[in-house]
Amino acid sequence: MNPDILLSTLNARYLHAAFGLRYLMANLGDLRSRARLLEFDINQSVLEIAESILSQNPRILGLGVYIWNVRPTTELVAILKRLRPDLVVVLGGPEVSHEPEWQEIVGLADHVITGEADLRFTELCRRLLLGPFGHTEPIPKIVHAALLDLTRLELPYELYDERDIAHRVIYVEASRGCPFTCEFCLSSLDIPVRQFPLDRFLGAMQRLLDRGVLRFKFVDRTFNLHLPTSIAILRFFLDRMRPGLFVHFELVPDRLPEPLRELIARFPEGSLQFEVGLQTLNPEVEERISRRQNHARMEDNLRWLRDHSGVHVHADLIVGLPGEDLESFGAGFDRLLALGPQEIQVGILKRLRGTPIVRHDIEWGMVYSPHPPYEVLETRVLDFATLARLKRFAAFWDLFANSGRFSRSLPLLWSASGFQGSAFVAFLAFSDDLHQQGIKASGVALTRQFELLWNHAVGRRSIPPSIIAGALAADYVRAGRNDCPPWWREEFGPMPSVRRQARSAPPRQARHLSESP
Repeated sequence: MNPDILLSTLNARYLHAAFGLRYLMANLGDLRSRARLLEFDINQSVLEIAESILSQNPRILGLGVYIWNVRPTTELVAILKRLRPDLVVVLGGPEVSHEPEWQEIVGLADHVITGEADLRFTELCRRLLLGPFGHTEPIPKIVHAALLDLTRLELPYELYDERDIAHRVIYVEASRGCPFTCEFCLSSLDIPVRQFPLDRFLGAMQRLLDRGVLRFKFVDRTFNLHLPTSIAILRFFLDRMRPGLFVHFELVPDRLPEPLRELIARFPEGSLQFEVGLQTLNPEVEERISRRQNHARMEDNLRWLRDHSGVHVHADLIVGLPGEDLESFGAGFDRLLALGPQEIQVGILKRLRGTPIVRHDIEWGMVYSPHPPYEVLETRVLDFATLARLKRFAAFWDLFANSGRFSRSLPLLWSASGFQGSAFVAFLAFSDDLHQQGIKASGVALTRQFELLWNHAVGRRSIPPSIIAGALAADYVRAGRNDCPPWWREEFGPMPSVRRQARSAPPRQARHLSESP
């Protein structure tokens, strides 16, 4: 039977499951039997997506709209409304929750729910399907949803099916909201922090574990903000630790009291990942964007995590913040790298709809792309060419450093003469060299990556082959290769044998784990 309500979105990749749609489905109440969930991804043909949706013949289509899918979703809605003008299209999600009046996709749709739509969507569908029931006023195009009392929500975790559990990221949340007011972030608009009832939440986690889920990604913005809840959740997973169990949290970097440290230290190496959003280490920039951060505590916590725990630390920095120039960003990058995170994710500032970062546009010459993802193109202290260099730097750093494949060989670049130990300066030179050769950060075969690093180290940086060779050989075998690439064979003969250890962490994180060559 065809559904009256179809819930859909275009995910960034198949790997990602639509968490928000599952909340909508779980909270439809008596309408749930009349609804169906249908997910796509942005790499699929829009015409094929339209065909799949129309084959369901729904009366109402709910679409989740995000910064990564707004372009193809706009095209999709335009096609659907031409083919089925009577189809009621309801939009929700962060991209349409702010400044809707300026958006083409909003003009095409029938209704937009701004904010937390978990319950508001059900109310709207009931009026659309069952009639006004005493309501004489028309339904407005823009429907505002207030922050919810989370005790009223049905949890969505049963809606992860067996294919999701086997092949996709399983998102969970113990809280919503953020206490901070960082001007670049939509979470700064979502105050206060609200907790889900802990017993219900942990019961749902137990049922996921019982179904075979081993990898949990918490989307809470501030997992370690409320100490009793953080301790209870960590103890829950520690008591149920098993091979392959992996849990990801977003962490407030300057808040890691002793009770949390004691628990964290007991987890096996590679079973926890902490995403630590630092964004900038320039105090003036932090003050300018209303960001509060205790640097001394943050540094102590990151050192402790590196020296006394097996946590995989994924730290974030942002390029292009108002007033942050190349020198300032580079100094912050080097300072962070010295603290030992396994990954540093370098992001380009985005002008997200609704965020107050726009108040700096005139003073700091902020120019953003008019198209998603609305990245900054230039600032008063970073011209367009420099920002393009830094964007390439970010992509190549992810390919070579964050991948964990070059942990022995890559640091030799910044130990070479001329860089004064600055990893930022050394890797920027490597990135520039790759760009001059016409190399892109995507689609580079693994053997080619090793060859490029070898050529740069020996040919451009004059690192003696005898020094770089052993490190590259160890990295090559640790990356899972047992062949001997031509460029190596010509120089040194057969590749030396390097022992590899089996790891239960996800592949990317496992490459960062300590092991003896």
